[in-house]
Amino acid sequence: MKIIYIHQYFKTYEEGGSSRSYYLARSLVEAGHEVEMITSYNGSQYKKQLIDGISVHYLPVFYKNGFGFWRRMLAFSHFIWQAYRCAMAVPGADLCYATSTPLTVGIIALLLKKRRHLPFYFEVRDLWPLAPVELGFIRNRFVKKKLFALEASIYREATKIIALSPAMAQYVAARCERRKVHVIPNMADCDFFRKEKKQDSLLQKFDITTQIVVTYFGAVGQVNRVDHLLEVARFAQQSGLHNIVFMIAGEGKMRHALQQKTIRYRLRNTHFLGHLTKHEVRDLLNVTDAVYISFDEHPVLETSSPNKFFDALSAGKLCIVNTNGWIRELVELEGCGFYADPKEPAQFINQLFPYLTNKTLLEQVQHRARMLAENHFARKLLTKQFVRLFEQKTMPASLPKAAHPPGISFLGYINAGGNTPVA
Repeated sequence: MKIIYIHQYFKTYEEGGSSRSYYLARSLVEAGHEVEMITSYNGSQYKKQLIDGISVHYLPVFYKNGFGFWRRMLAFSHFIWQAYRCAMAVPGADLCYATSTPLTVGIIALLLKKRRHLPFYFEVRDLWPLAPVELGFIRNRFVKKKLFALEASIYREATKIIALSPAMAQYVAARCERRKVHVIPNMADCDFFRKEKKQDSLLQKFDITTQIVVTYFGAVGQVNRVDHLLEVARFAQQSGLHNIVFMIAGEGKMRHALQQKTIRYRLRNTHFLGHLTKHEVRDLLNVTDAVYISFDEHPVLETSSPNKFFDALSAGKLCIVNTNGWIRELVELEGCGFYADPKEPAQFINQLFPYLTNKTLLEQVQHRARMLAENHFARKLLTKQFVRLFEQKTMPASLPKAAHPPGISFLGYINAGGNTPVA
């Protein structure tokens, strides 16, 4: 099968960021399919590269995380036009696989279905436009109406829909045929990341001695609320806990403001590392003890399937979450971390304190994190489920119609049937 895979922000290990599309596209190639990846980059002209068997079309569409809403929409529009023209020129395609965000990628899939009668699968990475509406980024009633209509059209016309969390699947299933919807969460690369002893050379590289290291890595935008971690760092320093170091790795709109706050607070225990490649993230996780998974307090963000969480599991790290939702449920159920109220830095430190004084306890929790990654979220396991969606004889399984009972974990859906969520 020849598949046109459309992802505006396709990334490799060398570039850093989410590797999901790289994993999935590579699994399709290994299964014997041809993959034409259409993506964008901050360059001046079109280029094409062959990456591990994936034919990658790089379109020149400039984009920065710090863009405001309308500049983002302009970049999305530029990508739609260029990607559509590129996809139309791909001969002999059998299927289109389009992944959000942004939702506007679905417009390309809709056009290809209309013009070339090409069926498409649609991957829901974030609930868009619900997320920007709930976060207050989109307020115009006309714009909201049009975007929700576009979302409904994409769900209706897609042959299959792949959601990244059970909560996303429930939202989507309420708006289309339930049999279309599958859950394949972000995945743990248990070969690339490993639970291993801290290396002396990396401790020296990051200027770490005997401290417990708490790390945030990923986007540093408004919705990530990394400022909560600065409040924890401030409380720790004021409390005389000098054996805790906080690392913040990533770029985004809020980074400069956070660095200025660090200066105002005179924090000596907090360090900014900027954007890291996947290999550099692996080095950082080697010296890290706990990973902080942070989002703003909005219900829509509780449906997220954050890459950093699965990387942390792979590397065998204590996971600290600051939002409710399925990730908190999973962490608490599996005993591989804890929830810390973002408004209570003292609570964060109090819950972290036992791990400062009991290395055996820390080791046990980290081991459970790694086991969760290996047994339920391993890349090899989930890519096999993904590839099965492209087998002609595979029919989507039905979603149960019963409401999701309180206390049923995400593992319940995995153990019950693979890639069908508990509704």
